[in-house]
Formats: sequence, C-alpha cells, structure tokens
Amino acid sequence: MAQTEPTEIYVIDSYITPETPHRLIVTFSTSEECTSVIKIKSSKTFNVSDSLTDNHRVEIDLADLFNLTEIKYRILVKNNKKKETTSEEYEVALPSEALLTTTSDNNWYQMCIGGLVFAIPSMEYLVMDGKDYIGLSKEIPLLNFYGNGYNYPAGYIGLEYSHYLNAPHKNFLRLGYKHMFQFREIKYISPGLSFFGDFKGYNGLSAEVSLGLFQIRNIFTVYTRYRYNFQIKSGGKDFYEFSLGLYSNFFSINL
Repeated sequence: MAQTEPTEIYVIDSYITPETPHRLIVTFSTSEECTSVIKIKSSKTFNVSDSLTDNHRVEIDLADLFNLTEIKYRILVKNNKKKETTSEEYEVALPSEALLTTTSDNNWYQMCIGGLVFAIPSMEYLVMDGKDYIGLSKEIPLLNFYGNGYNYPAGYIGLEYSHYLNAPHKNFLRLGYKHMFQFREIKYISPGLSFFGDFKGYNGLSAEVSLGLFQIRNIFTVYTRYRYNFQIKSGGKDFYEFSLGLYSNFFSINL
C-alpha cells in the first residue's frame, strides 16, 4: 500500500505587530482540510483551527513571552484521517520597541549597547568627476509606515547626513522616502528617492536601491546600497556611490 503523502503547509503571512499589545499573526493554508495548532518553542501550544479547513489564521498575544528575544514556532496540522504533519521551524524577531521596554538590568545593558551600535555610520564609496572618494553617512528613519509584513515597515521617511573626505563637495543632507519589499532569501529590497543639498547650492535628487542582507541580534540589519545622484542645476554633474551599513528603526515614530 502506498504511503500517504504529508499535508503541505504554505505560510502566507507571519509577523509581529509593532503596536502594543504585541501580537504574533500567522496566516497559512494547507493542501487539504485540517485542524491546526501552533507550538511556540520554549512556550506552549495555541489552537488555530478547531474544525477542518484549508485556510488558517491566528493572533497570539505575546505579553507573557517578552522574556524571549525571538519567537520560534512550528505548525502542526491533522487531516480528516487523523494523520499529523509538522512544519519546519519558523522564526520571527520581536519588534525593537518590545526589546527595549523590558526592565531587567541585562536589557538596559543591551539597550545601551544598541544605542552605541545605532550611532555607527555607514561606509561610503563615492565616484564624482571620475575620481574616487571615501566617506561616512548616517541615516535616521523618522517616520515608519507599517502594513501587513514581517518585522520591517512597508516604508519610511528618513533623514541622512553624509561627509566625503577630500571630495569637491564634502557634506550632503538628504530627506527622502524608502519603500521596503520583504523576502525570505534576504531581509528586504528597498528602492528609494530623496532630495539632497550641500548647503551651498549644489542640490539634486538621489535614486537608490538597498539590500538588507542579514540581522544582528534581531535589531540591526546589515545592508548594502547603490545610489545615483542627479544634480538639478543646469550643467551639473551626476555622481554615484556604494554603501555598507546598519539599518534600525527603533528610534522612529511608527504610523
């Protein structure tokens, strides 16, 4: 007799809400009608679907789980023949705000370290007028716009200051919008558009794309970025740059 194939489980959405009280929201479908539960590692099991269905959704209050820095869980389903299938382990990082609201001395220590790391600027490689320059840049996300996603906003408005060593135009201030598309293979792809100026009449527009590569302690994301800068002034020269830095939004205002 042929062995019955396991039920396929397709996770559609898996994220933690940025607003309090924080909730884990998981939406998934199955290849056949099943009952389902979620088992959070180092915690307990939560019912999802008590009756047979192929569409499943659950919201779990995380108020009692903030001693964790991340949520790891598995989905367990059972079909009408009582055959059980267990999914792979999924992982969702707690929002940065949640990590910073705990009161233990250790978490205060982590917050201080996090603040120091947050202040680290990104490294810049600039090409202007055919010459190469090195610089430093720091972007602060001011306003985050959240939608249905994992642990990043759908987009944000950011303010950035850049300084380039020995370049003909050394200092730039930028204000712009970045949109974030989240993926499983990498953390995100983020195209953006911003206005820049050097306080001396050298103004223009910047078009960029960033790749979120991996996370550090579920708070910072290491990213790389390519940006092309168009000068508005007639006869002005364009320039471009490559960046490597850290992204974090825990000092931002969430909308």
